[in-house]
Amino acid sequence: MYSTILFLILMIKFITKKNFFYLIFVIILMVIYMNNQIKYPNGMKKEITNNTSTSNKNHKKARLGTDFENIINESNNYYLNKGIAAIYKKPTPIQIVKVDYPSRNKAKITEAYYKVPSTTDYNGIYKGKYIDFEAKSCHATSFSFEHIYEHQIKHLDTVKQMGGISFLLIEFVKYNEVFLLESNKLIDLYNQSLNGGRKSIPYKYFKDEGHLINKGFKPRIDYLSIVDKIYF
Repeated sequence: MYSTILFLILMIKFITKKNFFYLIFVIILMVIYMNNQIKYPNGMKKEITNNTSTSNKNHKKARLGTDFENIINESNNYYLNKGIAAIYKKPTPIQIVKVDYPSRNKAKITEAYYKVPSTTDYNGIYKGKYIDFEAKSCHATSFSFEHIYEHQIKHLDTVKQMGGISFLLIEFVKYNEVFLLESNKLIDLYNQSLNGGRKSIPYKYFKDEGHLINKGFKPRIDYLSIVDKIYF
């Protein structure tokens, strides 16, 4: 009520005096007045909250994991083009249940499930030896065993037992570092965790027992140079 009266008085003064400063003041008051007149449910103003902060953080983590995968893929393409090794990302086997056809020349999978549990991320051949490894991007200061499945651990162990090369390739986002950890060390720590031991591997362990991989341009991460040091 009082705001309305003040607003009218100032408007009259502006009309009679044609003062520019009165005009600016009137506009500011008008904005404040209009904002106060907005009605909200239950007579309360709605607070604007950042409901998407958590989802944005999760999306960022997912994107970083994908970035690491892309770097590995680029490195593998370099190895392949140079005739060094043939190492590929494993496709995930799925059973398609339902497909929709929104148009004659388009198909959209709307329902599917995994045929079998996936094993590890990458496999291939290097210097006549079979290579198999899992790649992980870690956003904490330790790598939890919750982020790797038991059947993946067993698969890495099977590859090792049969004379192949198996390991874990892990990126610590916080430190911008990538390590290679042999599967025998990973398996030992995992078995200890099943018998009351620590449920995660700290960053320090990777620094002390793992192998730091230097980043470069071509390849982006030369993990085969570490494989050379350990296995050949």
